Amino acid sequence: MTEELTRTSALAGRHTALGSGLEDWNGMGTAWEYTTDPEAEHDAVREAAGMFDMSPLKKVRVTGPDAAAVVDHAHSRDLSRLAPGQSAYGSVLSEEGMVADDAIAFNNGDAGWLFVHGSGASMQMLEASATDRDVELELDDDLHIISLQGPVSFPLLNAASHADLGSLAYFNHLDTRLFGRSVMVSRTGYSGERGYEIFASGADVGDLWDAILIAGADRGVMPASFTALDKVRVEAALLFYGYDMTAEHFPGEVGLGWTISKNGADYRGKSAALTAVGNERFVGAGIAIDHSEIIDGGEVLRVDGVDVGVVNSPAHSHRLGKSLALVHIAPGAAAPGTRVEVVGETETYQGVVETIPFFDPKKTHTHA
Repeated sequence: MTEELTRTSALAGRHTALGSGLEDWNGMGTAWEYTTDPEAEHDAVREAAGMFDMSPLKKVRVTGPDAAAVVDHAHSRDLSRLAPGQSAYGSVLSEEGMVADDAIAFNNGDAGWLFVHGSGASMQMLEASATDRDVELELDDDLHIISLQGPVSFPLLNAASHADLGSLAYFNHLDTRLFGRSVMVSRTGYSGERGYEIFASGADVGDLWDAILIAGADRGVMPASFTALDKVRVEAALLFYGYDMTAEHFPGEVGLGWTISKNGADYRGKSAALTAVGNERFVGAGIAIDHSEIIDGGEVLRVDGVDVGVVNSPAHSHRLGKSLALVHIAPGAAAPGTRVEVVGETETYQGVVETIPFFDPKKTHTHA
């Protein structure tokens, strides 16, 4: 564990018992690896369910009379359209219209809003949007997130929930009791599978973790590390801030153009982001590489000797039998079927642009 860690998960002891060294992500010791095989964890997500500790995500409570106005100014989706119990994923933009972060905004009705984000500048952007407004912002590190992803997630959790989770639509959430504990359950995830994110207090999250493992013991449910998470999210072409997009990218250059609302609130960076549409320097895409292992990342993509892009997020999928990567590539080279050279420091591979998501391109699993 690094000395820079400023945040602690109440599940840290369970992770170390599973063999994790609790490497840093977002200021919190994170289970990047367990002693179990990441491929087995990957299989669990696709065939049963994998359980991830997503507590390193930052959870900001936004409350007060101006809470809705503040989140709407900081988030690129039209949040005024969300009813209580609904949420939306979107971009958090700088004044220049570039991606300062990505976040999910949850409308919790009279309880205000919950703004969940990763390692970008969401808090700073929320603070700027809150200037001269009647609102309170609170980073809530007591709020933990267990993410149960995979086809077994619904029957397992529904059997233990006071509320009927079968009626919970994608990007909807509700308060209920789960295994006797008060929680918020959201039908969201980062896997390309049907799954649920369970928001619980630090006092309750350990008991919930244990109860899920007991209930899923004969169904193939297992704890899953961030190494497995990286595999399933690359298969599903889901982006990771700091790798697939940064504050130097416009949304349309990284596959987030769909998050830019043309209507609704005058959110930060809106005009600049819309002006950039049609002038993208590169676009987000996926490639398969003729190699039997994961590549390093950062490799240059070339077509006919010309540099056309860069590898952002590599992963090896044993299930698809491919070495994959999410990349940025020039629009003229982005068509599926385009052959590219993947040029690293010491090795050069052959690759081909593929349609993304690589896994379940119609997203039938997510919306099952």
